Amino acid sequence: MTEQQLPSWADPSVSPADLDAQGASRRQLLRAAGLFGTAFALGSATVGPAAAAGPEGVGRSAAAGLGRLGGEDPRLGYLVGDHHIHTVYSHDAKYTFSQLASAGAAYGLDWMVFTEHSNVGHAKYGAPLEHAEIVKARAENPRQLIFQGLEWYIPAAEHATVFAAPGPHEVDLLTRFESAYDGKLLGYTQGAAGAAETARNEAHAVKAIQWLAEQRRTGYVDDVLVLANHPMRLGIDSPHEMRDWRDAAPEVMIGMEGAPGAQGAAVPGWRGPTSIRGEYENRPTAQSWAGYPADAFVTYGGFDWATATVGGLWDALLSEGRAFSVTTNSDAHRIVSDTWKNGDWAPGATFDTTGRLPDPVNTDSPQPGSDFWPGQFSRTHVGVTRHGYRSVMAGLRAGRVWLDHGHLLDGLEVRLKRDHDHGRGVTLGGRLRVRKGEKLTLNITVTSASRPNPRGILPELAHVDVVRGAVRGPAADRDGWRAPDTKVAWSKDVSGRKGTYTLRVPLTAGEESFYVRLRGSDGNRHGTGYLGAAVDPHGPIPHTPGDGDPWADTWFYANPVFVDVVGR
Repeated sequence: MTEQQLPSWADPSVSPADLDAQGASRRQLLRAAGLFGTAFALGSATVGPAAAAGPEGVGRSAAAGLGRLGGEDPRLGYLVGDHHIHTVYSHDAKYTFSQLASAGAAYGLDWMVFTEHSNVGHAKYGAPLEHAEIVKARAENPRQLIFQGLEWYIPAAEHATVFAAPGPHEVDLLTRFESAYDGKLLGYTQGAAGAAETARNEAHAVKAIQWLAEQRRTGYVDDVLVLANHPMRLGIDSPHEMRDWRDAAPEVMIGMEGAPGAQGAAVPGWRGPTSIRGEYENRPTAQSWAGYPADAFVTYGGFDWATATVGGLWDALLSEGRAFSVTTNSDAHRIVSDTWKNGDWAPGATFDTTGRLPDPVNTDSPQPGSDFWPGQFSRTHVGVTRHGYRSVMAGLRAGRVWLDHGHLLDGLEVRLKRDHDHGRGVTLGGRLRVRKGEKLTLNITVTSASRPNPRGILPELAHVDVVRGAVRGPAADRDGWRAPDTKVAWSKDVSGRKGTYTLRVPLTAGEESFYVRLRGSDGNRHGTGYLGAAVDPHGPIPHTPGDGDPWADTWFYANPVFVDVVGR
């Protein structure tokens, strides 16, 4: 498919009067970044084999710059999306493709990935049927980027988003992958009978990722990506498995959900007294990895424990000096307080014989649900230099990603520079090469929320935190989940600040390489972080079961910037 149209908010020919507040804010960000005109070109960035990972998992573009100090990343525009959405082509969902695509457009999403559950009926019937709907929608609205994907049941582990760039083989890739490598279809689950079966299942997950990488390398598809979904919901994604997946093909297995969907699961009075945001309502079982504490099975400010714990599993992965992105999404199945229910089956029809559920029926009465519409609450912002499918995938792979809940921010721009450089420096996912003892400045440009969110609240950012961690190389313990040298290094109260402003954080390069990452919140709920006040004095905390209003506890997180320190 050719990519011929800019989104309306980025198109200078569209009158500002015809844009909503979010679109106007985005356009201002693009103009400030100098991304109108040829710099924000139409078409696709190259993300095929030429952009494959180089030595030690570093992209070739990054590896090419390791011989000089400093670094310079392009200016970016940010496209907002959701990579985890279910329709009637999933056996446990409810809505039509058009309902969800329309909702995503209404809530300001630029890109969406439809990720149906694997199932015999899905692989045989559902995937091709949905593909026809997606192709039609792409032709009718090329400004909305719609990917087809799959929610993969990882052998021996949890789920993952798998999706490919549009092309002649995208649906064939997904169905071949589903049939050959899906843990549910093969019976390769965590509940296998013994150690030999578990080892086989874990090895099959690695083979699956390597197979996807091979399809990308040979050009069978232009691009393909994998992200682990809700990794701590059941505690069965062990640290060594996550490292194995990443190392199998770091250009394909790029990260995990930092915050799960189902953020409406604990709206007070809705689902009961034990409900937790994200539907993280489990406890350790015989299938869970034994090294996780019981506290790991709930969310913290709506975020997965692996992400929310400063010095925890995400930081342990980053401390190896390799990018591993976090995202957020809706995981839309059944929307909070929505009035639609599943329709009735025709006589003799089943999911296995049709590949889809019957169309939903409106009841005019609220129905059970835990999720929000795509873009209604959870948003993943991806930095791009062009508008297009492969550009979104390239931005995700590069780690040019920040995420927010409740529409907490209109915009975030991050640049790290050596103090005496005159260039742009590097941004999220980038690498800066410096000498020991050099002075650096981290520039954090925030654009505050300019309009009420879908709940009718005008969000206000209360604080911005900088987390800093040492980079020590590959982990000696593949099951280690601690990064003991990572902590909150700087925090700023920004209560009451409006519009666009820049925070300048001075940093000094010490003896060893390091990374920095950002987070912040509305300040409504925080306390001592999971690993103690010396590590995180005011981090996210769990809510009381059954009392987790997500709109009253919103956070943003940003992916890291790496600093490679060399001798004098």
